[in-house]
Amino acid sequence: MEQSKCLTVKREPFGKVLDGISIELFTLSNSNGITVKITNYGGIITSIITPDTTGRAGDIVLGFDSIEDYLKPHPYFGCIVGRYANRIAEGKFKVEGQEYSLAKNNGPNHLHGGIVGFDKVVWEVKEVTESDNEASLKLAYLSKDGEEGYPGNLSVTVSYSLTNDNQLIITYDASTDKTTPINLTNHSYFNLSAGQAKNCLDHVIKLNADKYVEVNDQYIPTGNLVDVASTPMDFTNPHPIGEFLDKVPGGYDHTYVIKKEGTKEKMAYVAWVHEPLTNRIMEVYSTQPGVQFYIGNFLDGTLIGKNDIVYNKHYGFCLETHHFPDSPNQPSFPSAWLHPGEKFNEITIYKFSTKSY
Repeated sequence: MEQSKCLTVKREPFGKVLDGISIELFTLSNSNGITVKITNYGGIITSIITPDTTGRAGDIVLGFDSIEDYLKPHPYFGCIVGRYANRIAEGKFKVEGQEYSLAKNNGPNHLHGGIVGFDKVVWEVKEVTESDNEASLKLAYLSKDGEEGYPGNLSVTVSYSLTNDNQLIITYDASTDKTTPINLTNHSYFNLSAGQAKNCLDHVIKLNADKYVEVNDQYIPTGNLVDVASTPMDFTNPHPIGEFLDKVPGGYDHTYVIKKEGTKEKMAYVAWVHEPLTNRIMEVYSTQPGVQFYIGNFLDGTLIGKNDIVYNKHYGFCLETHHFPDSPNQPSFPSAWLHPGEKFNEITIYKFSTKSY
């Protein structure tokens, strides 16, 4: 009899947060040796284990082994970021004639949803699914009117699905009863070497983007979209992350404009990444208009993660698919407004494979 290929979800305790609420850890597994671990605290992806070309399994995302470490300050490892990912200038915006003020938690600006963003809340476990096609976890959170200064009761669900063709599909859905800005992403840091390389700079990357969002010295957009051609920002042809890094002040931490054909809803190819020591490959696809390419410029060696790895500068990179920063104050950017009666829906796919070169 043919063995079942049903994908599985393991559910187990993961400790408690400071107010005593119990947290859980969910392990999604497929038949190809890939497992993804997610906790309902912050919707954090704590681990993605994939095989290399020799079949050796390794963990390719940065993070910690315990909930206690996630409760301490860290640079958004693996979490859901919202209500608005990235920055909003001066922590304020106007909508329908009213000005709203948000927390200024990044110098004079607002970053990643504020003091207690979606990364620091306990999400409700709505659904756990196992089937022949995918293993899924659906989380939900109600961000109440006025939370962190934002208008409207925002009802959000985020689903993580692992498939047997090695795709991790993240689906974001939301609705609101007042017009509000929304920008959701996952903030996983990747190092496809799974501990074999000292940083991510030898990873070879290709981005499907011929423009990026120009920013000032506070990472706030100027409003200009700049061509990458013939600049150190150009990844339209694959090359190592570190090849032109010395020509990028501060390092890569920029929103790239994803090239698309058709409407906003159409899934587009975003990125291809190859790690030369293990020959792991990661591809990214998304319905979102931009991707923040960040290479851990602010990691400084003070954090020690899983397997006692010290997270030094540039140890991991992020490909955060989302809307452009400060879109509520930039009318020329793709709209990040959600109105009552509308449905917010965005999807991002990370696909894992290997190839010998």
